[in-house]
Amino acid sequence: MAKYSIGVDFGSLSGRAVIVNVENGAELASAVLDYPHAVMDSELPDGTKLGVDWALQHPQDYLDVLHETIPQVMKEAGVSADDVIGLGIDFTACTVMPVKADGTPLCFLEQYRSNPNAYVKLWKHHAAQKYATKLNETAEKMGETFLKRYGGKISSEWMVPKAWQILEEDEALYRDMDYFMEAADWVIWQMTGVQTRNSCTAGYKAIYHKQTGYPKKEFYKALDPRLENFVEEKLNCPITPLGSKAGEMTEAAAKLTGLRPGTAVAVANVDAHVTVPAVKIDGPGKMLAIMGTSTCHMLMSDEEKLVPGICGVVEDGILPGFYGYEAGQSCVGDHFAWFIDNCLPAAYTEDAKAKGMNIHRYLREKAEALKPGESGLIALDWWNGNRSVLVDVDLTGMMLGMTLATKPEEIYRALIEATAYGTRKIIETFEENGVPVHEFYASGGISQKDPMTMQIYADIIKKPIKIAGSTQGPALGSAIFGALAAGKENGGYDSILEAEQVMGNLKDIEYHPIPENSAVYDKLYAEYNILHDYFGRGANDVMKRLKALKIEIKGK
Repeated sequence: MAKYSIGVDFGSLSGRAVIVNVENGAELASAVLDYPHAVMDSELPDGTKLGVDWALQHPQDYLDVLHETIPQVMKEAGVSADDVIGLGIDFTACTVMPVKADGTPLCFLEQYRSNPNAYVKLWKHHAAQKYATKLNETAEKMGETFLKRYGGKISSEWMVPKAWQILEEDEALYRDMDYFMEAADWVIWQMTGVQTRNSCTAGYKAIYHKQTGYPKKEFYKALDPRLENFVEEKLNCPITPLGSKAGEMTEAAAKLTGLRPGTAVAVANVDAHVTVPAVKIDGPGKMLAIMGTSTCHMLMSDEEKLVPGICGVVEDGILPGFYGYEAGQSCVGDHFAWFIDNCLPAAYTEDAKAKGMNIHRYLREKAEALKPGESGLIALDWWNGNRSVLVDVDLTGMMLGMTLATKPEEIYRALIEATAYGTRKIIETFEENGVPVHEFYASGGISQKDPMTMQIYADIIKKPIKIAGSTQGPALGSAIFGALAAGKENGGYDSILEAEQVMGNLKDIEYHPIPENSAVYDKLYAEYNILHDYFGRGANDVMKRLKALKIEIKGK
């Protein structure tokens, strides 16, 4: 009898599950649930208003995903729970939440339902920027070496600035929370009854190092005397390596999901990192871009190199035996969706409807007819700040070259090109610092649905692009880790490299650079670099001044 593994991918807007045949990697069924509370960036469910740059989620949505999608994929696939040997999950990160000692989220408690700091702070919650800035200044003054492993800056998206924000804004709530943890680890806790801290998020998002551990108490005390024992008081749980079995499905979790009690559950992972085995990457020099609302760039090396502006380098952070590097762009799919939702004239929408076309496809067809450089436009892709290589959430988007003759499709294409320039900047930064990129892979919705964008990327980065074979790359990667947690004796695998070669999936299609297009894009990229450094490296901080004025005016 065939055996199966389930992977659940918790994204920014929805959660999705996929059920996979462990013996051949065939994906039998998938299911998606949009989060009922979505992303709370303006108010809480009870109407409590949120400040600028807040982005929260509700943990009940995560339980709803487990309850809705797992039974759905088993039913659709016709698979019995007795034949599901393992389950793995992945999450956005750093997506963190305060909980009590028994795992109860503080936002579940009546006294905190109107308190924004009691909810899940999503990865793109940027309201902790001033704490990140203070953290980086303090680390530099103290000569902390860990900064170099994170490209020179700790992001406001990460754990410590978010925890510090809670302490500063509501000390009573901070003291009342027993743990501050990744939502990924919380979900595993709910399924197994075992609290774990996965080594991936600990390494990339919580300043943990496999050889030296967390920063010393003196550093946290220098940030704020009340943070001196932050690790002991709020992170007091052993770090568990990727590929490990976190525990087994409890009776309560089995009722929630329809799975069998005792089913193996893998240690949680991050959505970008878990996708690497899904495309069969098995060693150094192969970059994977997971292209969705944002883009994460994953790369492995045999050596630990200090690369400025990356999100981090972590030993065993992606696959065991390698140093895993992460970089990223904060706004990609969000970028394109913003333009379509806010900047298209009614005539375009009406014409698309008359032709029976999806508005995205309609606009892509118009943009695809343009030649590189034809529009005279160039953009900076910072609509949601810059993650790599500037690590600055206070930067904002820019479009240069518009005239009264500029068309929407020209702006749309320029935005796409800007994200590709950003990826090229990341690649070049790695290569200039001793971490080569020989091959390029892409996963995520954009890579699956948008040939125009992928060709633009190939032309700009000047490398062939291989495409993931699964439309659910992170969920497939999680299913692979689920099979690993089950182990060979239960029909799974004892080696991640063995598992990924059987269960991973690549399409036959590849996108190759078109030399004449690349020649034009080289000229445009040179201009992008000038603008990138002028607005992003301190020559002109107009973006930050405008943002500060916006916050000041809104606060009145």
